[in-house]
Amino acid sequence: MIVTQTPLRISFAGGGTDFKDYYESREGLVVSSAIDKYVFVILSKRFDDKIYVNYFKKEVVDKVDDIQHELVREAMRITGVNEGIEIMLLSDIPSEGSGLGSSSSFSVGLLNALHIYKGEQVSPAQLAEEACDIEINRCKKPIGKQDQYIAAFGGLREFTFQKNGEVKNRRFELSEAQNRDLSQSLFLFYTNQSRKSETILTEQKKQINSNLNSLDDIKRLAVNVSEAVKLNDFDVIGDALNDNWRLKKELASNISNPNIDEMYEKTISTGARGAKICGAGGGGFLLVYCPVQYHHNLREALKSYKEMPLFLEPDGSKVIFNYRRPSWK
Repeated sequence: MIVTQTPLRISFAGGGTDFKDYYESREGLVVSSAIDKYVFVILSKRFDDKIYVNYFKKEVVDKVDDIQHELVREAMRITGVNEGIEIMLLSDIPSEGSGLGSSSSFSVGLLNALHIYKGEQVSPAQLAEEACDIEINRCKKPIGKQDQYIAAFGGLREFTFQKNGEVKNRRFELSEAQNRDLSQSLFLFYTNQSRKSETILTEQKKQINSNLNSLDDIKRLAVNVSEAVKLNDFDVIGDALNDNWRLKKELASNISNPNIDEMYEKTISTGARGAKICGAGGGGFLLVYCPVQYHHNLREALKSYKEMPLFLEPDGSKVIFNYRRPSWK
């Protein structure tokens, strides 16, 4: 039996510049961090040759091609595992509509488990690229590359998406005290709304050429955040969240709505430095940066929304259990 643990993520600035349509002409830049909320993949060898897949439904099939869960099907095709296996997918949060990159984390964690099952230990970069291949090329998802990379690498990082498709990353090394200070200034509140991101992201992808100026501004925000983190000037993150949210709403319709706008205004009125919806928008979690002296005000104003505590996670996808039974003949 093999169990992998893969973190979810929050993005501070630069989202949208990790789309191929943008970075092939401009280069993209994203600053994001893994958080201490996870998806888990449990993989076990079966006595028979059937394939069992357990998520919110259960599949029992004879062939990989018959698997309905497209991420599982394509991950098994890539790794060459094709029979006699049981897979279970679990998550700390609802897997759809959170805006925290859960689909990409599942892809990375599943690939990690399947490679280990075959006796292969591969690099975070390979896990990220294979996950991108599954989601973007094989499953035709209208997404970028940031989620797969932060899930594989972990930590607080800057990712540069180069014109030739290569991805460079730089980890920000924070002391324990700095990590604690930044984590304690960050909040996630559930908007009480879930949404399918594909509709919003499909529109956003189609409009990249007409939104190049806004995306250039979003990339500049990522540069500002990167410089500020190096100087431990974390308050700049709050300002960037506000500016990123304003620009993000120009990229597609339905990114916000009256309920989200009201929630945002309540948040800013408490003294919070900045906020934005995670992921594609339209629902999921609101990410807030709030100085410590205003924490009580923030929680009181948003008491009708469920808070999910978070801490920045230093590790990417990893194996937390690996037990192989002896093979008796």
